Amino acid sequence: VNGTAAIVEFPGVLYRGGAEAKIRQYLIDNNYVDAVIQLPPDLFFGTTIATCIVVLKKSKHDNATLFIDASQAFTRSGNKNKLTAAHQQKILDAFSARQDSDYFARLVENSAIAENGYNIAVSSYVEQEDTREAVDIQTLNAEIAQIVARQAALRTAIDAIVADLEGERA
Repeated sequence: VNGTAAIVEFPGVLYRGGAEAKIRQYLIDNNYVDAVIQLPPDLFFGTTIATCIVVLKKSKHDNATLFIDASQAFTRSGNKNKLTAAHQQKILDAFSARQDSDYFARLVENSAIAENGYNIAVSSYVEQEDTREAVDIQTLNAEIAQIVARQAALRTAIDAIVADLEGERA
């Protein structure tokens, strides 16, 4: 009546069509999916692919599914990635809190999952942090203008040297 199951899966089962889509629809429509946790790649022996944990629960108190993106929560140890105690605690804290956390966790109503074709891939719901370097366009344009001016000055100097050399030959 109030059992809980945690299943380690490859990510494909979270979004593929066919029979898997029907199973996801059944689980979401009956409010059995408690959480989906995306794990880092290269955690398990024999495979480098990222895995996920699907937590099923029969006695949920809300009509929502928690998505946790722990794909960046790892430490490289030898030739494998490892979840440290701190990483595990962060995942457990997010799981227990069942609240949104920027770039890490998001609680999504099951109706929104249904509207998204019963796709339960974590990346569909938890936004990735943009880690690209911010570029100041004005500074970049000023640097380009300086380079172009320096290039023009060098071109003029080279042309003058070539003209002098050609004048000596004549």
